[in-house]
Order: sequence, then structure tokens, then C-alpha cells
Amino acid sequence: MNAPEKVADAVQSDAVLAPVRLYRAAPGDSALAARLRKEVEGEVLFDAASRGRYSTDASIYQIEPVGVVVPRTAEAARIAVQIAAESGVPVLPRGAGSSQCGQTVGAALVIDNSKYLNRAIEIDAEARTALVQPGLVLDHLNARLKQHKLWFPVDVSTSAQATLGGMAGNNSCGSRSIAYGNMVHNVLAIDALTAQGERWRFGRMDDRSGPPGYLALLDKLAALYAREKDEIEARFPKVQRRVAGYNLDHLGPPHANAAHLLVGSEGTLAYFERLLLRLTPLPVHKTLGVVHFPTFYQAMDLTQHIVKLGPSAVELVDRTMIGLARDIAAFRKTVDAVIKGEPDAVLLVEFSGDEQVPLVAKVKQLVELMADLDCRAAWSRFSTPSCRRTSGRSGRPA
Repeated sequence: MNAPEKVADAVQSDAVLAPVRLYRAAPGDSALAARLRKEVEGEVLFDAASRGRYSTDASIYQIEPVGVVVPRTAEAARIAVQIAAESGVPVLPRGAGSSQCGQTVGAALVIDNSKYLNRAIEIDAEARTALVQPGLVLDHLNARLKQHKLWFPVDVSTSAQATLGGMAGNNSCGSRSIAYGNMVHNVLAIDALTAQGERWRFGRMDDRSGPPGYLALLDKLAALYAREKDEIEARFPKVQRRVAGYNLDHLGPPHANAAHLLVGSEGTLAYFERLLLRLTPLPVHKTLGVVHFPTFYQAMDLTQHIVKLGPSAVELVDRTMIGLARDIAAFRKTVDAVIKGEPDAVLLVEFSGDEQVPLVAKVKQLVELMADLDCRAAWSRFSTPSCRRTSGRSGRPA
């Protein structure tokens, strides 16, 4: 993969780091659309209706794109990127459009990966890795992995729609990030296309097997980290779910992975062609403690103590979400079985592992913790696979 394959002869190797000139393209640019239709194998959508559809996503934002390309092949996507670069038009890769902060809308040429570039290219169960195209939906990958008793554990709430390329672009987290990390912790390498037409495998920075242009980039990144590591250490927030800005802290130890610079870059650095993902064994057992709180503040405040028990997930659900769920017939039975009374908020605390007994002990520790914190919290426990249920109340009388 690291052979410096060129998209076109017009892209010269000595122009690897040359700037790309951009101009403000008009939505529905007819000349650009005509060239794309002539040279790209795929759907070229520049009509007003299509631009209107792609001007929105799951966020509150709306920006009309220049046009949309839905490539049928990886080569078609490369040609579209090349044409956009030569025309000075920004490129915006798009997956499911499930982002809530406007990442997939913009005045650019949108490249929709979700329709055709959605295959799992290789699954290596022994090495616990998967090589996938960017448009593959998370649930579809995990459905294939189940037979191997593996899964990709960045389980975002939109897993039935979210694509892995989009998740990497956003550095998605998922409800179990406290146990498994974010996307940046689960992406091993990315095969990417630069605006200058170079195809590189971005991966561990101690791997010096790439072409000269890529190795020169690695040297620049290493020098950048060496120069700024004290500032990075002093100013980068020490939080688990940090998804803002470029992951410059991952250019040095213990990570030192160039792919991690692309994760979270929201399509601004390169176009993702393939992603090499780290897989995780499926947990055999899970136990869920549902802790009810009289106030939202108390639920938020006590989370800091609960995470010390080593749960695989801690999710907050407030009374608004509980009420909305109760109003939906498909969810009402489950809500009534799980929720006791009218709490202001609940915490769903999950423990998972290969043995059931230690997980039951963890829930007991959770109940004891609530009592030690003088918390008048009701609780329920649900276990898999048998879904046995016990209930009780922790805390001391007021």
C-alpha cells in the first residue's frame, strides 16, 4: 500500500507538500459536474434537490454543497479527489451524516462513501484486526464479527447508521469508551489519499517502510512533537473523551502513530480509503446496575466515584428521556420493568467480563458504595445471558 501510487501524471512527487489553491465554487457548478460525469464511475449529483438533501445532517446546521459524488469504486473516489484538487474545490467525505456538530455539511464537493464503499475487506480473527472501507456501517461489521466472538467496541448510539470512516473522522467515543477508549485508541492504521494524489498507509511512526514522501512527513511530525511536547503536556486536557483538535499528543510515546493524527481530523488532512481496526473479544457476561437518583445533580456528582469500580459503561438518563421513552409503546414495557417510580435521573452502570460471579460482586460493591456516600438511591440489577433481576434500595434513612 505504501507504494506512492499516483492518481494522475499531473501530480509530481516533488509536490507532495505543495499547497492546494481553493476558490469559492458556486453550488451546482456545471463545468465541474460535467467533468466529474465524464471521468468518474459513480453518481454525480449537482441538481438542486440533491444539494438540498446533502446540505443537512443530524446537526442543526445547513450549508449547501457544491455538489455530490457517490463513487462506485475506490479508484472513482481518487479521481473525484484529483479533479476537485485541480479545480481548487474543497472535498468533504461523508458517511451516514449522523454527526451532531455539522461535520458532514459544507461548501465543498461531498464524497458519499456509504452507498458503495462499504465492504469489510479482510477480517483476521487471530490477529484481531479488520481492514474496512470507510462507508461500512458499524452494526454491519459487528454482525460479521460475532461468529468470531469479536467486536469493534466503539459502540456509538447511531451504530445502525454510523460508518467507520465517519467515526474515525470524528474520533467517536461510544458508551463504553471508559473501558475500550475512543476511535483513536482502536485505529491501527489508515490507508489515505492526500490532496496531491499520494496514497500512503499512515501507521506506527517507527515503521520506516513507506515511500520517501511519507517518511519525510514522519520526520516533520516527529520534529513537531519534539519541539512542542512540553506545551502539549501542559495544555492538552487530561480527559478521556477529548475529541477537539488534532491528536498531536499521539505523535509521541506511548502511541507514536501517524494514523492517530488523521483520526478526529474531520476530513481536513486526507481522504480515508481503508482503515485497519483493532478488534476486541466479546464479553461473555454482562451485569447492569440501574441506580435511581432523586436529583440530576446527585447523579452527575456521584459518577466520579462509580467509575472507580471499573465498569464497562456508565450512562446518564434524565427524567426527560425517561418520559419520552415511556410515551413510545415499543419502549414502555422495558422502561416500566427497569425504572422504579419517578426518579429525576438514573445511571446505567454496566460491568462485563468472562465470569458472572465477579460481576455480581461488582454490583454489590456499587450498592455498598451508594450507602457509604449516604445516597438514598434505589437500584435494580439485570444480568445476561439469563436476565435475572434483583432489586433493592441503598443508602441510609434521612
